[in-house]
Amino acid sequence: PILKIINNSLIDLPTPSNISSWWNFGSLLGICLMTQIATGLFLAMHFTADMTLAFSSVAHICRDVNNGWLLRNLHANGASLFFICIYLHIGRGLYYGSFLFKETWNIGVALLLLTMATAFVGYVLPWGQMSFWGATVITNLLSATPYIGTNLVQWIWGGFSVDNATLTRFFTFHFILPFIILGATAMHLLFLHETGSSNPTGLNSNLDKVQFHTYFSYKDLFGFTILLLVLCTISSFFPNTLGDPDNFTPANPL
Repeated sequence: PILKIINNSLIDLPTPSNISSWWNFGSLLGICLMTQIATGLFLAMHFTADMTLAFSSVAHICRDVNNGWLLRNLHANGASLFFICIYLHIGRGLYYGSFLFKETWNIGVALLLLTMATAFVGYVLPWGQMSFWGATVITNLLSATPYIGTNLVQWIWGGFSVDNATLTRFFTFHFILPFIILGATAMHLLFLHETGSSNPTGLNSNLDKVQFHTYFSYKDLFGFTILLLVLCTISSFFPNTLGDPDNFTPANPL
């Protein structure tokens, strides 16, 4: 039964014959997610979720761990590419009317929110000045909630300011959320395969379909190659272009 599911989803899947490269971003997001989970897992082995040690542990990863600098750069820049792909994927969906697949679209919206939450809690972890500032500003937005605002913020902080408790819980969330995203992605695909993909003409896709494997599996593979080439180039030659220089300063609440 498992092989049958794989076959029906990735090999014999009937696919509109005329879908353009705009339809590649779903699979690119899949490869982004897998890359982030893989690099993140190895980073988590060396990271210490403690206020006094977090910044030093990231420095330790970059300096002392074998290829740790590469892991960190791939993970940080991979997140940026993830969001670039997300926005292009959503833009495609808006332009070509994919919001008409209501279930698929709603799960996609949930996926976007989950990914944003994951990125936010992840950004706080290196405990640089910008991480601290980001954590303070974003969590403080909740204080605008009428009546319960202050209590809500202090509950999320685990104290009266962004502190050690905040860092440890954010690490926990950052570890678990990608696996929830993985599950939601499976649902996203499940509902998409109920209706099938749209196509650039906007006409009925059922009139002209080809099997997924060889035609679109190789097209996706080409997309993966381009994406990973861009990721490796940025991570190797311009690793800090997309980052904030303030994050090279350890967090100082004052």
